[in-house]
Amino acid sequence: MRNNFYFKNSIQSKYLDKRTQKNFNKKFDKLISLISKDISKIDNILNVLNKNYKFNFNFSELSRFKNYKKIIVIGMGGSILGAETIYEFLLNKIKKEFLFFDDLNDYKIYNAKKKIKSKATLFLIISKSGNTIETISNLIFLKIIKKNSKNIIIISEKKNNFLYSLVKKYNLFYIEHNKNIGGRYSVLSEVGIVPAFLMGVNIKKLRLNTKKYLDGKAKNFLKESALKLANLLKYRKYKNLIFLNYAPELEKFLYWCQQLIAESLGKKRHGFLPIISNAPKDHHSLLQLYLDGPKDKLFHIFSSKEKVKTKIKINKISNQMKFLNNKSIHQIKIAQKKAITQIFKKNKIPYREIILKELNEETLGELFSYFILETIFVGRLIDINPFNQPAVEQVKISTKKILS
Repeated sequence: MRNNFYFKNSIQSKYLDKRTQKNFNKKFDKLISLISKDISKIDNILNVLNKNYKFNFNFSELSRFKNYKKIIVIGMGGSILGAETIYEFLLNKIKKEFLFFDDLNDYKIYNAKKKIKSKATLFLIISKSGNTIETISNLIFLKIIKKNSKNIIIISEKKNNFLYSLVKKYNLFYIEHNKNIGGRYSVLSEVGIVPAFLMGVNIKKLRLNTKKYLDGKAKNFLKESALKLANLLKYRKYKNLIFLNYAPELEKFLYWCQQLIAESLGKKRHGFLPIISNAPKDHHSLLQLYLDGPKDKLFHIFSSKEKVKTKIKINKISNQMKFLNNKSIHQIKIAQKKAITQIFKKNKIPYREIILKELNEETLGELFSYFILETIFVGRLIDINPFNQPAVEQVKISTKKILS
């Protein structure tokens, strides 16, 4: 099985506790067996990585919506970040216009409301609880709910909640949200696959390699990475995880990663603060801090092997800066990335490098499943539950009280 992206670890052993590393090594081997079993259980959150995962909808029924060219997705956090990631990553393949409402932005939604031709637009509303305040606020503001509407899809749990009550009252097209799968782990379930299908994405390819990193040589990299990250996290040696991004099509994926890592591992006074840093733009604002500021940062450097070959012809304009002549934009970015890694090595700054070989469904699905698995292993190794988010619930409860 070929690799769709290339990984390199440059986390020096001097940052790791050797005894802990040995203990983690033994613990990982036990965990991989347990996690593999969990994937096969229908009522387990990890069943989403099973190739035979059973969706709560029929693709044939969903086909009635495929003619819509403009689709608005309303949701928050894990209910929408996966769909946004798929859209941005595969944008060159997708022939439809998608708009995503994932915040409370008066200006954006007011302008969208003026431009929307509601009958020609498909609306996809996603909330596991069915009561997400921001999602419901945006939905009601758009004033699209009507009896027997044929251009609305609602995904939520089938229980006593606001969205499901709308489904029953107005006879809307409904897909049940899997009750066992939380937001940040839901991208390969109904939550991400329904919008992906409407985009025209190849679902089979997207879900092709979900278990790849549990076997063979791929497992060795997962193990090495999880052990090192867990070691750093256990001893709180690094507080900040910087996603230094040289691949613009990965920005939404990194926001998806940000939620996954922050909500899963930010517990018991542990956790990385994941920060998206777009390069080379941030070379001119944050690089001084990265290289000469506090040594509390771990870097993940992302890039891709782009195939755009348009080149700069600077010799026709000036004899100065000849080194740019006949170079593509991609070549310039990669040169800047290589310069960063050279300095990181020289200064012994820990980093990991991820290089995408192809921008396709297989690559994206593999990225989703890899980071899900790695995050779960890291959490389990340091005895953190990677699936809950108890502190977030406190804010939700307090907000409802203030508004009541």
